[in-house]
Amino acid sequence: MNRLTYQLGAMLQKRRAPIIEFNRVSFVIGILLLVLTLFMFPPAITDVIASNPDWKVFAGSAFVTGFIGMMLVMMSRGRWSNEVSLREGFILTVASWVVLATFAAMPFVFLGRGLSLIDAWFEAVSGLTTTGSTIMTGLDELPPGILLWRSIIQWIGGIGIVVMALIMLPFLKVGGMQLFQTESSDRSDKFVPRAREVMGLIAFTYVALTAACAIAYGAAGMSAFDALNHAMTTIATAGFSTHDLSFGYFKEAAIHWVAFVFMFASSLPLVLYVKAVKSRSLNVFEDQQVRGFCKMVAAILIGLTLWLASRPEISLAEALRTVCFNAMAIISTTGYVYGDYTAWGAGAVGTFFVLMFLGGCTGSTTGGMKAFRLQVMLLSSFNYIRQLMSPNRVVVATYNGKQITGDIASSVLAYLSVMFASVMIFTVTLSFFGLDFITSLSGALTALANVGPALGPQIGPAGNFGALPDGAKVVLVVGMLLGRLEFFTVLVVLSRDFWR
Repeated sequence: MNRLTYQLGAMLQKRRAPIIEFNRVSFVIGILLLVLTLFMFPPAITDVIASNPDWKVFAGSAFVTGFIGMMLVMMSRGRWSNEVSLREGFILTVASWVVLATFAAMPFVFLGRGLSLIDAWFEAVSGLTTTGSTIMTGLDELPPGILLWRSIIQWIGGIGIVVMALIMLPFLKVGGMQLFQTESSDRSDKFVPRAREVMGLIAFTYVALTAACAIAYGAAGMSAFDALNHAMTTIATAGFSTHDLSFGYFKEAAIHWVAFVFMFASSLPLVLYVKAVKSRSLNVFEDQQVRGFCKMVAAILIGLTLWLASRPEISLAEALRTVCFNAMAIISTTGYVYGDYTAWGAGAVGTFFVLMFLGGCTGSTTGGMKAFRLQVMLLSSFNYIRQLMSPNRVVVATYNGKQITGDIASSVLAYLSVMFASVMIFTVTLSFFGLDFITSLSGALTALANVGPALGPQIGPAGNFGALPDGAKVVLVVGMLLGRLEFFTVLVVLSRDFWR
């Protein structure tokens, strides 16, 4: 790992790195804190309407967050050049997620429900990274404000993930994301101005999908409050629910199918919806990543459904609904729960463990490895095999009409290598806190892939992360941030050469 970070840092030294302008970094973080402050008011108003005194929790948190955000803005306003450097891009990406998660934990700290600082930070990081792992119990008895706040931070994190994937990561050349450069990102050392336009269109699409999902949930039988909360966490592929039983609380089959449809829709790149509206065409399957993802999902759902339907105690219709919901919840890294799929047998446990790696498409709100990386890995492997058979043969691999160059293939391979290495390192680390192998392994994976539920009786779909030791929770928090920031963004900032 040290050798890898050294090489990443050395890449930044190919040209003399500009001085990092921390005034600009603090200004952007201050703006983000002010935006976070605005989102604290809806939960406060909700508690006021419900005559719950916890509105003071959000009022106090908003005051502190807003004050610090305003101070950062006022102290650093206008004290920088007009161009953002590559190094500042890395720092902004990492610092914004860490700082926002820390301030998002304030309402949990002040709530007075017995949450420690570590528990509050775990819940906030899990929410903002859209992981969906929770340490909170008794959700059905909690005041509406804190339930709404859990959904809001996941919704904020969802749009933040998309913006990072489409605007920042191609610019930072992370994990093969150069394939998805648009007008908003280039491979030079500077940002370009069209990022604002792309962000605006994506944000509009995100809000429209959330509204459509909420309406569909309401029509299927959810209450207005549940529909709003679950719409936010569905489109964000995040997984927090307003009930301890998650979707097991809802008995209507229509609700489960609505969730399946929107989890699948949220696994597709949001930019494709923008293109579909602008071109007035619904042919999103022209995208190579979408075609591959759909084929993969169809094969998994058909295979699992036939396997589960072979059991005499379940009908084909029920097997289809159960498999579609649970498998899509894990593939999309949403992490909703409907029953305990680990009770289906060893075959199901092994299958769902593999599904935790996958994720949806890049440019979506999902976590995991992403479909395009798996496709690039397969294309590169097949081309390597062809070259072994015909050494003089010139093989050019393309993806969505773009050539897969050596640096893209190498960055994808490096990402996958770091992903698997991180799973092993985090598994061993968690085991030193007294956790069994299944809990350690699946806990490490669910954090790094931002899935939500893990495996085993303690943190599986029927369990909760609250009983874990505090040290294990801190390790999982680090894993959630590391996985959400695509590993290299953090590793570069931690590199010694980055700060020279």
